[in-house]
Amino acid sequence: MLPTPPQSPRPNEFCTPEKRIGDILADWLRITGVLGYGAYGVVYVAEDLRTGIPYAVKALNKLGLEPRQQKFQQREIQLHYQASFHENVVSLVKILETYDCTYVVLEYCPEGDLFSNITEKGQYVGNDHMVKSIFLQILDAVHFCHTIGIYHRDLKPENILVTNGGNTVKLADFGLATTESITSDYGCGSTFYMSPECQQATPRPFASYASAPNDIWSLGVILVNLACGRNPWKRACFDDSTFRAYMRDRAFLQTILPISDELNNILSCIFEPDASQRISLADLREAILSCGSFTKHTLPPSPPPSP
Repeated sequence: MLPTPPQSPRPNEFCTPEKRIGDILADWLRITGVLGYGAYGVVYVAEDLRTGIPYAVKALNKLGLEPRQQKFQQREIQLHYQASFHENVVSLVKILETYDCTYVVLEYCPEGDLFSNITEKGQYVGNDHMVKSIFLQILDAVHFCHTIGIYHRDLKPENILVTNGGNTVKLADFGLATTESITSDYGCGSTFYMSPECQQATPRPFASYASAPNDIWSLGVILVNLACGRNPWKRACFDDSTFRAYMRDRAFLQTILPISDELNNILSCIFEPDASQRISLADLREAILSCGSFTKHTLPPSPPPSP
């Protein structure tokens, strides 16, 4: 069993982002700029010198890594490669090795992530057709992963990239993914999107939870993001007043968000606290396909400010 990946060592002088720009990898790929920074490496944009095609390149530092950290890097690469055969997963094109870095060459998605497209461009909220199309693409990517025994464990809009003018999305970032259908790796993922069973602060000895229903819970939060542009709560635990109110009354979200009755019924099946009773991906797909409207036409009153 592999727990949550440890922190990688800070890049040394050879791996500073500025020093990489202009480098040519394997005589065909030139690094042209920095796209972003993650906990486990730097992501660059690069250009194929032969075709001019741009790629995203994740540089994973190799120097100073412990064997355990090397194992996590290799796991991420392997699982992403297996998943990338689906059209809604970012393609892993090639692996390039140097003495100090592993370069993961990925499909480039210049339109950014789903989070920025929801919050800044606003092209999904209130658009039932787009919400349905985008969510089904995400669901299909996750279903493919589950079918081949991969569980993402960090599903969120920031890990979903957008292409084709906002009409196509692709799942990315398999850094926390696992092949364990039952896991004892608690607290894995991002707080807003974690299922209740994933969040035990002090798990009982030998306690565990199922990985697939945990991903399905995260999909429910993403569905609310797409439909309403907001999260349903900060954390799915009883310390959170909004979540607590929702557990008491499954219509509560409709008092603070413009959620339709149809969507509220779907969310009730996703946000089932008993993971063994949570809706399956196949049934969720059918429910989404038959959903006529995700939001109400009129917005509810703004909720009062938090104390």
